[in-house]
Amino acid sequence: MARLLVTGGAGFIGSNFVRFWRERHRADELLVLDAMTYAGNAASLDGVEGINLVEGDIRDGNLVGSLLRERNIDTIVHFAAESHVDRSILGPDAFIDTNIVGTHELLKQAKAFWLDQGSGRDHRFHHVSTDEVYGTLGGEDPAFSETTAYAPNSPYAASKAASDHLVRAYHHTYGLAVTTSNCSNNYGPYQFPEKLIPLFIINALHGRSLPIYGDGMQIRDWLYVEDHCRGIELVLERGKIGECYNIGGGAELANVEVIDTLCRSIDALFADVPALAERFPDAPAARGQDTSQLKTYVTDRPGHDRRYAIDERKIRSELGYVPSREFESWFDHTMRWYVENETWWSAVLDGSYRNWVAANYASR
Repeated sequence: MARLLVTGGAGFIGSNFVRFWRERHRADELLVLDAMTYAGNAASLDGVEGINLVEGDIRDGNLVGSLLRERNIDTIVHFAAESHVDRSILGPDAFIDTNIVGTHELLKQAKAFWLDQGSGRDHRFHHVSTDEVYGTLGGEDPAFSETTAYAPNSPYAASKAASDHLVRAYHHTYGLAVTTSNCSNNYGPYQFPEKLIPLFIINALHGRSLPIYGDGMQIRDWLYVEDHCRGIELVLERGKIGECYNIGGGAELANVEVIDTLCRSIDALFADVPALAERFPDAPAARGQDTSQLKTYVTDRPGHDRRYAIDERKIRSELGYVPSREFESWFDHTMRWYVENETWWSAVLDGSYRNWVAANYASR
């Protein structure tokens, strides 16, 4: 039986991981630590049995240290991060504090408990990172591999790159048993509506514009969140200590392709479920019109990376990972989840932030 501390476990990927792990590892103990900032939501863990949720900050070393000792934690899965690029451009301080200082505090407390006290017990510190640390690619460039040089282009990406380096350093300097995974763009249930897919679904349902940065041809690899969780599981169970693994979804698409898929899916759903027109009367689809009429093109954001792509041959060959969720069908599954769970996303959006989200494009 393992005892896991999942940081950021009330956020998007973290809550999906907690659900995934509880379903597949019922005997394990799960402790969630989340600061419950705007993107953390206890409702994302509703119905998950046998977990403990602690509201607290990873920068609070006394709290982290006491949790490790009192719960006898042997595995940390570290999701907690500020992760919205646009917000990092407007206010980078929070990203430095959480992603760098917070990760360092976790590492210090893990070292103190697992190494300095001489317990000698098996342990693992798994750090969840992003493909954005590698920078941007040209159209013909090879995909990011684990040996690609870091070249972050936003404050968010730079803060994650710094945290990756700290995790590596604590392994090589102190012998902490660490692994790191760098993932591509995630999509799926429980994603806070500042990111492209949930934001645009909600905008479309309310007849709001779908603002597209620049020409909309920025390319991302799209990864269904459950595939990501499965990749992390493989790294925890079979990954080599000190190694990094890229986890991708095998769906390299331009932003405008994703948005077109979204528009088609919403139009089809309204045609299949006429009652939606009463719930969302402002949606073009409620009047039999094309959702695509909401698309507008706006000035590109500063430093917008052109293309991300994941070379996942390492995790495939060493650990047997294969993404199993094809984009278009699982995008449709995701879209239907948001339509069916209006109560969840309405509750997580307060009035002021709702207005900000509605007015801004939030693609990574």
